Amino acid sequence: MVRRRIIELHAAEHDAHDPMSTDANDRHPGSDLDYQTRMLEEVSRTFALTIPQLPAGLSEAVSNAYLLCRIADTIEDDPELPPAEKRRFSEQFVSVLEGDLAPMRFSDELFPRLSQRLPASERELVLNTPRVVRVTHALDERQQAPMRRCVRIMSRGMAQFQEGASRSGLADMAALDSYCYHVAGVVGEMLTELFCVHDRAIARQRQRLLTLAVSFGQGLQMTNILKDVWEDFARGACWLPRDVFRASGFDLGALAPGTRDARFVEGYDALVAVARGHLSNALDYTLAIPPEQAGIRRFCLWALGMAVLTLRRIHASPGFSTGSQVKISRRAVGATMRVTGLCVRRDWALRALYEVCTRSLPMPPPQEHVLSV
Repeated sequence: MVRRRIIELHAAEHDAHDPMSTDANDRHPGSDLDYQTRMLEEVSRTFALTIPQLPAGLSEAVSNAYLLCRIADTIEDDPELPPAEKRRFSEQFVSVLEGDLAPMRFSDELFPRLSQRLPASERELVLNTPRVVRVTHALDERQQAPMRRCVRIMSRGMAQFQEGASRSGLADMAALDSYCYHVAGVVGEMLTELFCVHDRAIARQRQRLLTLAVSFGQGLQMTNILKDVWEDFARGACWLPRDVFRASGFDLGALAPGTRDARFVEGYDALVAVARGHLSNALDYTLAIPPEQAGIRRFCLWALGMAVLTLRRIHASPGFSTGSQVKISRRAVGATMRVTGLCVRRDWALRALYEVCTRSLPMPPPQEHVLSV
């Protein structure tokens, strides 16, 4: 299962309920924007908290972008759709966003094919693709263009990696870098373009931000991979790079949940160190946002803070066997929001806070696998 975009690190998942018993067109009266807001809360508690921190206009565009990515993700996550069908529906969705295919035709064909094992909220989102896309097509073209690009690159990349997924892991670190780009780095690029459209001062930092955005996304995605390794393993996939573990003397072919083999722990810590290096770049990205844009900074800082706390739990828990064992608590999430909120306009305080919080993590390697800035 492809991991959720950017990062989903809340301590408790929302309780699923099945809204499929009533007609889709009458189930949620009100504007398409109202529906978008409600569905964001249904499919992601994390982003339902962070996206509203963004300024008006930008928050609606980012909410819409998230839901588009979630539709693309739902196609790839379906445990029963054959790979060829996933590719076909993914290409159809790209055509919908480009205006070449009617959204209702897409949703009417895909919805009956979706597995009942998927969350009800995600199936509902696919059913209501026309409502989501109406919001998309009402946005400024400067916003739509990076959103279309993101979904296109993400969909095609996810399809490629899913077709080759196995429990034996990825070939090497370069393959992991590529995987992270297609599922997270490209999202960072999209968000950067949306930020630049919103604010001219941010736009003046565009090239630097675009470079850092890919590293930001990789840090968040690697944290998610390390946290959810055993859930992915149960579904027949492993996104760990074989060459990193081969260097420590461990064969990923012998992987089993809860292993405490010192060689495996050594390889895991090496990946934690790489992730830490990417999160350092994520801090640089955030501080390149003007302090006056406190909402955008909070949006970035909350994701960064939760990733750092999760990495600390992973590093401190060798031999964990489920993601729930290293998931951060709601109290920790709340503390992250409060503390970063107090420091949001003070670069020196944010750097000091980051140094304190990452002190227990293994040092990042030379810039071989971590972006040099």
